[in-house]
Amino acid sequence: MWSRTLFLGQVLKRGYDIIFTDTDVLWLRNPFPRLSLNKNVDLQISTDSFNGDHWSKNNPINTGFYMIRSNKNTVRLFDLWYARKDKSAGQKEQDVLNGMLHGDVFTKLGLRVGFLDTLLFSGFCQDSKDIRAVTTVHANCCRTIRAKITDLSAVIDEWKRFKWSAINKTSSTFRNLKHEACAHSWGK
Repeated sequence: MWSRTLFLGQVLKRGYDIIFTDTDVLWLRNPFPRLSLNKNVDLQISTDSFNGDHWSKNNPINTGFYMIRSNKNTVRLFDLWYARKDKSAGQKEQDVLNGMLHGDVFTKLGLRVGFLDTLLFSGFCQDSKDIRAVTTVHANCCRTIRAKITDLSAVIDEWKRFKWSAINKTSSTFRNLKHEACAHSWGK
């Protein structure tokens, strides 16, 4: 994970904006229309649960999906983030970034962060029930790869059912997906 942070920092230094996505994030639609085009927003990041305020630091971040603009402040953020790897034993890189967000790093850098609504950027921690709006689905709050594959496959099946119902002009919503494999992955 830390190598990824270093690599993405190098990409930002070369002037490229980034959309990063974990491999356990399923894209159902093109996310670009759902992301802010405002050049003043430096980082747009997914959340494990969304509190209704796109600008509130009280949204628990998830680094499984984010868009970051390349500028001197975001480059500095990634340098500072990576520099903390050796002082963060027992923490994931997401935990370190969260600490930086809630500390003074983001404020000192003048970063503007938008937190993504789980209605559009859903995850297993907080599902979007609106199949007509959801853009991505992240298999977060899940422990094993096998469980992630099982429960993401169920999402794909629901998506196919929705697409078929749209062709036939019938209505469809996400059924009550329970992500049972992921729920059971925490046992034992």
